[in-house]
Amino acid sequence: MATGKFEVYTDKAGKFRFRLKASNGEIIAVGESYSSRAACMNGIESVKKNAATATIVEVTE
Repeated sequence: MATGKFEVYTDKAGKFRFRLKASNGEIIAVGESYSSRAACMNGIESVKKNAATATIVEVTE
């Protein structure tokens, strides 16, 4: 069974970022920029921990 994956990369400014890809390769989430790899990894862990129980809120602008 194919699963999604987090990709960690360095952007053009030298900052660390992550993107979450679905099993079909489509990007479904992108993280902010982080000054260190460790901070980026903490961001991934936060998404993994909080996404499963996050509520859905519709916002009108």
